[in-house]
Amino acid sequence: MRDLDPIVERALAAFRAADDAPALENAKALFLGKTGELTALLKSLGGLDPEARKTAGAAINAAKTVLEQALEARRADLADARLQARLAEEALDVTLPGRGRGVGGIHPVIRTWQRIEEIFHSIGFSVADGPEIETDWCNFTALNNPENHPARSMQDTFYVDLKDAAGRNLLLRTHTSPMQVRYARQHPPPIKVIAPGRTYRVDSDATHSPMFHQVEGLWIAEDVSFADLKGVYTDFLRRFFETDALQVRFRPSFFPFTEPSAEIDMQFAQGPWKGRWLEISGAGQVHPTVVRNFGLDPERYLGFAFGSGLERLTMLRYGIDDLRLFFDGDLRFLRQFAT
Repeated sequence: MRDLDPIVERALAAFRAADDAPALENAKALFLGKTGELTALLKSLGGLDPEARKTAGAAINAAKTVLEQALEARRADLADARLQARLAEEALDVTLPGRGRGVGGIHPVIRTWQRIEEIFHSIGFSVADGPEIETDWCNFTALNNPENHPARSMQDTFYVDLKDAAGRNLLLRTHTSPMQVRYARQHPPPIKVIAPGRTYRVDSDATHSPMFHQVEGLWIAEDVSFADLKGVYTDFLRRFFETDALQVRFRPSFFPFTEPSAEIDMQFAQGPWKGRWLEISGAGQVHPTVVRNFGLDPERYLGFAFGSGLERLTMLRYGIDDLRLFFDGDLRFLRQFAT
């Protein structure tokens, strides 16, 4: 067929001229597609006599094979060209110095946590850890906070749809004070322990968060008095803030789990907080009912407890005025503490 050779030559030229995959597929459609030139020749075979149809069909199929092989070869060339271009674009200069890993830092609240553990460990206190999902009994009732007691109103918050093996309600603990009960029921007196950890309450503003950190302290023995509480906590504050230039006062207050109870305030003699009394902790002598719930005789064993917010201590130590900065994840803020 005299029309076949020019078609093959034009097709091969079009394949070579295609400089990307879409152009190549367009060229293919012109010659091998449903309406392509070679396809049209195949469709015209019906008008020929049998012998001529056989000869022409063989020639057209041979030409089609040549074009398909040329098409695949051109596809491979274009794919290789794309790969080489990408490799050149993404070339790695192995002579460049290594980038190295960024050095992280300890979160300021965790710094406070570690510092508190070090201070109390140095005076003989153990460190205890416990569950954040707590029983209603350990969180409230065992601490002299029975159901419907008004002191529960601000903490009766995050309950979960589960019960413990004894059928008691479970909630996210509102303080680390339940560790008093858990630890005292597992360790004989004398007991000297702190329990730092996460706690939860429905509260959120510049100085409060739904999740926050607290440290609970407990000292139970036969001869521990309120005077020991004043000495231990005053010494702790002076060591934590690394200054003796502060005053500490104990104001009468009420907590169901201590009697007598006190709010602890302090006042710096210098610095940005100079002259201001700042509430720093709640404390008191452990209530006899709570001592009894420890499984101990309140006529024999006395002691004190205190609870302090780690974020509060951190804010005062570093001069931070918004608690939400601790949880924003802003690296500009956190890098100030990465030493």
